[in-house]
Amino acid sequence: MAQITKEMTIGEILRANPEVAPILMEAGMHCLGCPSAQGESLEEAAMVHGMDIEDLMSKIAAL
Repeated sequence: MAQITKEMTIGEILRANPEVAPILMEAGMHCLGCPSAQGESLEEAAMVHGMDIEDLMSKIAAL
């Protein structure tokens, strides 16, 4: 699996590892295919959604 970083866009993350999608959906990021997902970093999206980026990164790393 490719290394996932918080600087990657959601689109990049999903292309690198589609198995991350359920984690993002469970966290409240339901619009994975929206234009923002292609241009926003995971860290930016977490901030917009009021999520703790380190908690989210831990869940992704546990895959």
